[in-house]
Amino acid sequence: MNTQIVAHGIDLVQIERIDRVWRAHGERFLNRIFTAGERDYCLGGRNATERLAGRFAAKEAVMKVLGTGWRGEIRWTDIETLPDALGKPLVTLHGACAQRAASLGIGRILLSISHTREHAIASAIALSV
Repeated sequence: MNTQIVAHGIDLVQIERIDRVWRAHGERFLNRIFTAGERDYCLGGRNATERLAGRFAAKEAVMKVLGTGWRGEIRWTDIETLPDALGKPLVTLHGACAQRAASLGIGRILLSISHTREHAIASAIALSV
């Protein structure tokens, strides 16, 4: 069976916006949006705000692939984006997001994240099982 593209999602985030929310809400914001692994990765190196914004955009792009929006049982932490050994971002779905992906026949999600000083962008491509 050939792998096919099921869906594509893209999102653009202003890094300054993420910085403002992080400053205003601190740990509450971080814990609500990011998994422990994502927090460790983003806060463990340089450019923490850019990394957080990139992961935020990635979660939004993946949500667009799933076509549900942030409602019902969907949680921000159901989408986890961590780098592999070479730095390539990998998507792991948990909970309701994993169930939704399975129901759509999604076997894998490819992810790309990039940023400038002002913006972070993420593109997610869902592939069939």
